[in-house]
Amino acid sequence: MKLTQEEIKNIIPHRDPFLFLDEITELESLKYGIGIKHVKESDYFFKGHFPGKPVMPGVLIIESLAQVGAVILLSHEDYKGKIAYFTGISNAKFRKSVLPGDTLELHCTLHKIRRGFGFGTASAYVNGELACETELSFAIGS
Repeated sequence: MKLTQEEIKNIIPHRDPFLFLDEITELESLKYGIGIKHVKESDYFFKGHFPGKPVMPGVLIIESLAQVGAVILLSHEDYKGKIAYFTGISNAKFRKSVLPGDTLELHCTLHKIRRGFGFGTASAYVNGELACETELSFAIGS
């Protein structure tokens, strides 16, 4: 399944300037998803993050990956209308700088959902090269 940004807004509560997903290109509820973020020179965070040598902050790459995870969880019928609270990051590694003009391909796989919590792994790629990888966890709330 593919989703536009407007369809993503129907699943997760994020809005500009904190919605980092432009589209979802693959989605299997409760299992796997791939999201896209087009990194633009006009993105607000570049004004203050290394002016003159802009680099997308790592925490925003992690947030982008978490938003894909939230879509994977909340697109399932059992969780529609709920919120996925981002509860944990483990073993985050940053491998490549993400620059204006790059397109982030955001992969997330959920491995376990138990007692209102979801656990998964996520990786971000630029031009097929690994930029970031991490383990994520979520709490499902109302």
